[in-house]
Amino acid sequence: MNEYRFLNPSQPQTLVNATVLCYIEAFFGLIGGLGLIAILIAVGQAAGGFGVANEKRWGYGLALGASVLSVVLWLALFGAAAFGFPAIISFAFAVILVVLLAHPMSREYQRIWFR
Repeated sequence: MNEYRFLNPSQPQTLVNATVLCYIEAFFGLIGGLGLIAILIAVGQAAGGFGVANEKRWGYGLALGASVLSVVLWLALFGAAAFGFPAIISFAFAVILVVLLAHPMSREYQRIWFR
């Protein structure tokens, strides 16, 4: 029996939503293909989401790091235009992912339960 999961509904709501959003961001990052850095960030988000679902510390760190890099990449590529329509919709999802992962409930849960 395979012990790995792609989603862990027993985790707090912030981590469950962050896991789903990691997978969604990774998918759109891969099909968007804005360069090698964007593809590496997308792979990091997918692997990080899988690690978070399986309660691995490396997964949480990778998901958070890749998500922060995604926000930085958005700001570097688009600057103030990231806050304009329609770019703000995609930019908001990148920021929401960082907020979900950095939320005190997520940090506390991973500190206690992740190995």
